[in-house]
Amino acid sequence: ADCESLRLVVMDREDLEVVSCHMQDAVVRVGDMAFLPSAHRFAFIAARFDWCQSAKTGKVERARTGLHFDCVRRVQRAGFDPAASDTVLNVLSIAFEETEQPAGNVIITFSGGAALRLEVECLDAQMRDMGERWEARGAPVH
Repeated sequence: ADCESLRLVVMDREDLEVVSCHMQDAVVRVGDMAFLPSAHRFAFIAARFDWCQSAKTGKVERARTGLHFDCVRRVQRAGFDPAASDTVLNVLSIAFEETEQPAGNVIITFSGGAALRLEVECLDAQMRDMGERWEARGAPVH
């Protein structure tokens, strides 16, 4: 697969697992997250670490990436102040817990104990690189 510009659609748990792998270690400013209740959409823009590029070419890059979830009924936050817009969160994982098929909760876990829970009617999301790329200071260490 081409590492340069990812565009992924999420329709089920397996799709979300792929997105979670690509979004691992992405950094997100709290101010770059938004819940649009009237549109039933939660979206954020992140600086995604490009694990694919790193594995294929050894390049250590980040890409500006948008991720949005549709069919969102409710958003709950833990471990961070939504008003602290300059706070930077580091994505650890994105998972789906089914409640009553096809509904469930998307759990976005960040380092430091921060998390988001999106109550969704169904899994419907898209992740897309937005073109801008830059050299990262280094690869995240686990």
